[in-house]
Amino acid sequence: MGKESKDNKDMAVLSANREKTIVRTSIIGIVTNVLLAAFKAAVGLISNSIAVTLDAVNNLSDALSSVITIIGAKLGAKKPDKKHPLGYGRIEYLSSMIVAAIVLYAGITSLVESVKKIIHPEAADYGTVSLIIIAVAIIVKLVLGRYVKKQGEKVNSGALVASGKDASFDAILSASVLASAIVFLIWGISLEAYVGVIISIVIIKAGIEMMIETLNDIIGQRGDAEMTRTIKKLLTEEPEIRGAYDLNLFNYGPDKYYGSVHMELPDTMTVDEVDVLTRKIQIKVYQETGVILTGIGVYSYNTSNDEAAEIRNTVQKTILSNEWALQMHGFYVDIINKAMRFDVVVSFDIDHKEAVAIMTKQVQELYPDYTVSIISDIDVTDI
Repeated sequence: MGKESKDNKDMAVLSANREKTIVRTSIIGIVTNVLLAAFKAAVGLISNSIAVTLDAVNNLSDALSSVITIIGAKLGAKKPDKKHPLGYGRIEYLSSMIVAAIVLYAGITSLVESVKKIIHPEAADYGTVSLIIIAVAIIVKLVLGRYVKKQGEKVNSGALVASGKDASFDAILSASVLASAIVFLIWGISLEAYVGVIISIVIIKAGIEMMIETLNDIIGQRGDAEMTRTIKKLLTEEPEIRGAYDLNLFNYGPDKYYGSVHMELPDTMTVDEVDVLTRKIQIKVYQETGVILTGIGVYSYNTSNDEAAEIRNTVQKTILSNEWALQMHGFYVDIINKAMRFDVVVSFDIDHKEAVAIMTKQVQELYPDYTVSIISDIDVTDI
């Protein structure tokens, strides 16, 4: 009980530190973007530059995104309650979606204004101060983007990582504005509106990508390959566990994972021994990965029968001859009662009912006297 209490306390501390990091980084982003927006808006109005003005609007949308990121982090950090026993972590995905929508809206609005300027062009008038401000803004955005992205990766915040990437994009866009200004001053060619179109398209693209990425998190994605490998390695380090299968990870917000798994154990183990083992691996996996295993199933395997091993090898060779059969596990055969059971991971290339029918027929042809029970598993994580 003392160990469990300490783990819960450590988890609470990590969650609080994560929230503080997100809020602090977002506030830095808000202040920086508001100042940049003010300077760029002034330059845009004085020089009559649509590109600089749109750049200022983009900075304002970044500031608003940071505000929403803070709100999402605060709400997502709320403690679980009776109504939401698994916590509020997924709220962060909703905040990321709102940020993506704001970026997308800013891009579309900017595109409309840029097209208007192409149809009805107006000459820009740049001064030395304007160019200096734009150049400084490029450097500031590069530094800010790198910092925010690094902090986002550190605390696994999709909203911060997206904001960091967006800031780096802004630096590139501001550089294009500066380049168009220099071209105008040297050759008298106005590229203002066309640069505005390019800026708008890049912003729209970034908004769509952010939205798709967040939608994938909300819908549910394939388990992270590195995490699944780590968990399976931790389980199979235990001498009693011959294999770990059917690992499912359920995401309830950044760094909030629950999982279920099947482990293959010898048929000689008692229920008491299995109970001790499952409790041990639950603590082990949580301490190493932060994943809470809420469900642990058991497969038994034959330990003292050479005939059983021979049957298993024959069946496995037959099953895996099908291209869509990715893995066979949980095999157990009762030679006395003429029954066998096992699971097969089936790819998405075939209907599961059809796959089971084909495999059952194949095994029945090999062992017509046996009752065959096959369960098809979904290919949810890397094997």
